Amino acid sequence: MQVPRKILMGGGPTNVHPRILSAQSLPMLGYFQEPLLAIMDEIQDGLRYLMQTESRYICLLGASGHAGMEAGIANLLEPGEKIVIINQGVWGWKAAQMARRYRGDVVEVCKEPGVACTLEELEELLATHKPAVLFICQGESSTGTLNDLSGLGQACHQHNTLLLVDAVCSIAGSPLFTDAWDIDCLYAGAQKCLSAPPGATPFMMSERAIHKLQNRRQPVACYLFDMELNGRYWNWWQERSVHNTGLITNWYAMREALAIVADEGLAAVWQRHSDMHHMLWQGLGQLGLQPLVKDPAHRLPCVNAIQVPPGVDARAVIDYAMKTYSLEIATGLPPLNTAIWRIGLLGYNAAPHNVALVTTAFREALQEQGYA
Repeated sequence: MQVPRKILMGGGPTNVHPRILSAQSLPMLGYFQEPLLAIMDEIQDGLRYLMQTESRYICLLGASGHAGMEAGIANLLEPGEKIVIINQGVWGWKAAQMARRYRGDVVEVCKEPGVACTLEELEELLATHKPAVLFICQGESSTGTLNDLSGLGQACHQHNTLLLVDAVCSIAGSPLFTDAWDIDCLYAGAQKCLSAPPGATPFMMSERAIHKLQNRRQPVACYLFDMELNGRYWNWWQERSVHNTGLITNWYAMREALAIVADEGLAAVWQRHSDMHHMLWQGLGQLGLQPLVKDPAHRLPCVNAIQVPPGVDARAVIDYAMKTYSLEIATGLPPLNTAIWRIGLLGYNAAPHNVALVTTAFREALQEQGYA
């Protein structure tokens, strides 16, 4: 195979850390051999640190971040139950589509792109609808929006609502305190701030979520992501059995990714992403470029949404960066396809030399179009 080398500064995946690439070349193990089970235990410990939780109900799902979304909705929501979904972009929209397929009573709350939710607004939604589940993205990568989740879990539990959080792009990129924020179900991504390949989705459930799962009136409709069955493989019930063959080399990768986070320290990882975010906007600001998200407190550090100025060809800038520097700059996702660019500062790629290269590529590409 001839695979060209690219610098992936879009919304993900990101370039894989060399230590993680090396880990994936380790020998294959059987799916129930003791060395692999020990690696699974270590992954769970690493995920508890990453998510800041003591939950025993934690694992990897064998697919990309959509698997976490499907598992969360399929296990927490029964047919006919109400779910409030905060739609701030593509991932909220997809969650609503998925919940409808599981025959949920969906209340889809659409926000203007780049506008975060306030706790007061969410409390009002909870009091009005009293849903079984509330879904929200900590970081909506399609619009670069960061939501403050502090206090939301407590508000949910006052109405007997379970809080389901998408942290696919924000995990390791923004502070996240699963237990302190009373999150009931959280899923994340391997291919963004953890700099691992796609295919292993961190997934966590609280005691409240497990109680709901074990007291369902109907079986979970998705057999592959039935967490009663997946949990047996990950020793949730103190007795292991195999549900499906684990993605063994992806688990090696995640084990190494979590070790890298631990080596640097979680607080330092969060700070590095914040520092690179500010460095990026200092450079882009000097070019006259503006963020989609107006409130700095609600800008997602790891996926940055940049408004395309009037008269500028967004695709030409993207093509220039790729042709000149083998540098990926992402377009917006529908309906913002040509209205924004997205720059990912993700894990291994969240480094000063990459931020400087992005700024240089924008400056040269804009000059080529005569943008002053």
